[in-house]
Amino acid sequence: MIVYIAEKPSLGRAIATGFDGRQQKRDGYIELDNGDCVTWCIGHLLEQAEPDKYDAAYGKWSLQHLPIVPVKWQLVPKKNTQKQLSVVKRLLKTATHIVNAGDPDREGQLLVDEVITYCGVKTSIIENAGRLLINDLNTSAVKKALQNMRANREFLGLSISALARSRADWLYGLNLTRAYTLLGQRAGYSGVLSVGRVQTPVLGLVVRRDQDIAHFTSTPFFDVISTLETLNKMTFTAKWQPSEACGPYQDEEGRVLSRKLAQTVVNKTQGQEASVTDYKVQNKQSLPPLPYSLSILQIDASKRFNLSPKKILDVCQSLYEKYQLITYPRSDSRYLPKDQFVQATKVLSVIKSNVPSFTSAVDNADPKLKSKAWDDSKVDAHHAIIPTNRNKALASLTPDEAKIYQLIATQYLMQFYGPHKYQEQVAKIDIAGGEFIAKGKSTNDLGWLALTKSENTKTETVLPNLSKGESLHCIDSQLLEKQTSAPKHFTDATLLGAMTGIARYVQDSKIKKILKETDGLGTEATRASIIDLLFRRQFMHKIGKEIHATETGKALINALPSETTHPDMTAIWEANLDKIAQRQLRYEAFMQPLTESITQLISRSQQLDTTHFGGLKSARPARKKRFFKKKS
Repeated sequence: MIVYIAEKPSLGRAIATGFDGRQQKRDGYIELDNGDCVTWCIGHLLEQAEPDKYDAAYGKWSLQHLPIVPVKWQLVPKKNTQKQLSVVKRLLKTATHIVNAGDPDREGQLLVDEVITYCGVKTSIIENAGRLLINDLNTSAVKKALQNMRANREFLGLSISALARSRADWLYGLNLTRAYTLLGQRAGYSGVLSVGRVQTPVLGLVVRRDQDIAHFTSTPFFDVISTLETLNKMTFTAKWQPSEACGPYQDEEGRVLSRKLAQTVVNKTQGQEASVTDYKVQNKQSLPPLPYSLSILQIDASKRFNLSPKKILDVCQSLYEKYQLITYPRSDSRYLPKDQFVQATKVLSVIKSNVPSFTSAVDNADPKLKSKAWDDSKVDAHHAIIPTNRNKALASLTPDEAKIYQLIATQYLMQFYGPHKYQEQVAKIDIAGGEFIAKGKSTNDLGWLALTKSENTKTETVLPNLSKGESLHCIDSQLLEKQTSAPKHFTDATLLGAMTGIARYVQDSKIKKILKETDGLGTEATRASIIDLLFRRQFMHKIGKEIHATETGKALINALPSETTHPDMTAIWEANLDKIAQRQLRYEAFMQPLTESITQLISRSQQLDTTHFGGLKSARPARKKRFFKKKS
């Protein structure tokens, strides 16, 4: 008997649709016509054991017990899913072959693998287990996935990587949370001061941004804009480009801080003759943006609809599981397998049916166009988020579901539009010995930009046709006084953007390189929950759309060692976890130095000045008996 183990009931039911014949719905599984069974987890059926399972003394939070490092790790059944675990275990006892059908990511791989191991499946069966990778819950896609089964052992590295991450997060979060919560109590703070290897650097970003804004002093700077006239009386404007000699009067971004210097340029150029020293016209194009990964979708949808990252993920899960209108949403990929291209005509037709207002957009699309999105070399377990070929009237969706579906559909539609083609003009002008630059741009073909209303409304500046050496007249020069502005507070969208592009917040070139090669801070599946967690723990709060750190959040970041509040350490973790997944690093080589590092951090915490936490109001009573389970 073959037993297929899905991650969730919805996925299990979808897998069953890929088989012909009569099926019997049983308690916790579906029996197929040939006697094989499709069963499922309900998310995690198992969880890391609490510290007191290793030693009863750990039930009481005490600095003398830290760090707590299990010698032999234990998993225990989750209380609310024990019944389903019993069903899976019973089926596995009679299985001759098993198939891991967890979600196509690191967590999905481990989630099922650990159940198989926990249930005591024979080694010979484990070694021959299959791996079913499903990105689309529609029957045709499921049947195709069933025909392209892979060996589960191919993903052993991914499973070990997920295991290492899970245990490392437990060690790091549990030990440092207990240490700093107990230190906070010394100063009279009774809340839990949770620390996590991802949540804490994210909070650090917000705290440091708040501090930069609070300490910012606005400074005036000056531009000079000249209006030039050609011999045939056509006018345009050009901006002064300070020379090297102006360096002492500029800031690090090249802005001129001296009013006197800028006024001198105005006086010197006003009414003077000018000449074109260089003039270039280039035809350029921009290709359609790639389809969405989850983070890019969350950033875009948050900006457009003011939805939280968690809300967007919840909507995506509904579109995927409940309606089967989109493919697997927790994807970090923006590319598509080439064999998906043959379905383009069908998917476009379904989009037109589902969203009647898209009729013109679909009719103008060219399903024969193949954008750079179709690239097998950049697709592994899952691909970009796109619409499926499932029909569903938009009226049956909630407003938020409809918005997100249309956003995903639009991004997919862009792949069948040509590039945006435009002409760019750049003129260098000499006025009384000073260099000025004028730029112009004109669209030749909107291409994919025809699908974006906001871009179409932008006014374009077009320069007159110029030639090198042409004489001009400066009919006016104006001094423009501007003010340097403070950085802006994070919003949901910009904080997500910071997490995905975290490399720009790092100075160390080696760490920056690592972060550019990884997915950033956190993963596609965890970023929304991490931001939500920081709000729930009241380390952050919102003022309008702006995200601010609370006094507790600020105190925690200011108390912690610098390396725990910056993304550098997490970057090294992710790089090493990726090496484990690729079978280039052993589990022990990752865990041993990590454990040593935690021991040192615990030791250093004992020298902390606990006045950081004095006078803080506790958000909620301290919770000592259990360590938070949420990913951090």
